[in-house]
Amino acid sequence: MGELKDKAKGIANEVAGNAKQMSGDPDTRAEGTMQERKGEAQNLKGEVKGAFGNKV
Repeated sequence: MGELKDKAKGIANEVAGNAKQMSGDPDTRAEGTMQERKGEAQNLKGEVKGAFGNKV
């Protein structure tokens, strides 16, 4: 169950980050990049949990 939760959070952060990157404000764009990276890390965490049976 933790695998799906992490992947869902990851996708949400990636989508939000991508939207912020469309902004004309450099600070907001930078924030969006960081949020997208956070989402990618959450997705990876979910994949690792899935590979190890949610024991991570």
